[in-house]
Amino acid sequence: MKAFLKSCTAIALACSFSGQAVAQVKEIGKAEGQVNIIAWPGYIERGETDKNYDWVSDFEKASGCKVNVKTAATSDEMVALMNEGGFDLVTASGDASLRLVAGKRVQPINTDLVKSWSTVDERLKDAPWFTVDGQHYGVPYQWGPNVLMYNTDVFKEAPKSWSVVFEPMDLPDGKPNKGRVQAYDGPIHIADAANYLMAHKPDLGIKDPYELNEDQYKAALDLLRVQRTLAGRYWHDAMIQIDDFKNEGVVASGSWPFQVNLLKSEKQPIASTIPEEGATGWADTTMMHVEAANPNCAYMWLEHSLNPKLQGDLASWFGSNPAVPAACKGNALLTDEGCKTNGFEDFARIKFWKTPVSKCASQNDQCVPYYRWVSDYIGVIGGR
Repeated sequence: MKAFLKSCTAIALACSFSGQAVAQVKEIGKAEGQVNIIAWPGYIERGETDKNYDWVSDFEKASGCKVNVKTAATSDEMVALMNEGGFDLVTASGDASLRLVAGKRVQPINTDLVKSWSTVDERLKDAPWFTVDGQHYGVPYQWGPNVLMYNTDVFKEAPKSWSVVFEPMDLPDGKPNKGRVQAYDGPIHIADAANYLMAHKPDLGIKDPYELNEDQYKAALDLLRVQRTLAGRYWHDAMIQIDDFKNEGVVASGSWPFQVNLLKSEKQPIASTIPEEGATGWADTTMMHVEAANPNCAYMWLEHSLNPKLQGDLASWFGSNPAVPAACKGNALLTDEGCKTNGFEDFARIKFWKTPVSKCASQNDQCVPYYRWVSDYIGVIGGR
């Protein structure tokens, strides 16, 4: 808990960095022979699950850098692993990236050494979750929404609201939702409750689900305590959630497009939607550890990560959106309609993950900081 408090206090200073930080690598030298990456499940594929999805093998042959991957299920796990050290890169979401910058766990990127930098989506290129005082602390990788995944045998039509996972009710098959829905096992899920309340209790005055004053925060926790009586499991492992939908009677949950795509590929009765309240989401950035042991291979991977073929293949595999718009056309796996299907045009509807801090614009600098989210969400899951 002290580590969380330290990192979340430090993040409040992130926007006032002096701007003196500079990229440590001036030119790319000889490959060290390996690169060690912390990544979300499904983000670094070498064809082991499906031979059509492999963006590692050719890179290893061309660069001489063996890719070693450690998967992480939550942003907090990624931050903890980066604090421990021993890794070169991490595919960090917005609720981790500024914590890593403020904690001085990552280094600025010399974008002049990333030849494909100019191809990055302009909506992402200077995004505030990895850019501080004009310095870029990473390279955009993928982005997308946290979708509502549901069983089409139970829901003949897509659920219109997140209420199916937040409020006790009978589902369209006439059976209660209790024990048949799930919730995400991470403090950032409080933002999903806040997002729901923005639509259903506008009198609370929530303007940003990551910027909550004490009253708004209490309302979100109260809603999550109701959800606690309904959730059969708090999920953080994508593969376990997949099994729960296949074998344990789970019929609705917040999820990632990755799980949806895998289940659909297995001909399971699964679909997903962004309900009327909108959705939270993630924009992930590949960031380099401040003490990266293999910076040359790391920079080679950063350049490779923006390859339109990789970007399109990954978007098809994960159900995400590429950081390089050119990847939306001409990719056999993604198809020319894939980006539209994955919500490429829904950017403005997504409330992207970011780390809550006490000094917040929408609530007169009176917001509940992230370390409180961590301890209180543990309490909610524990029934308190």
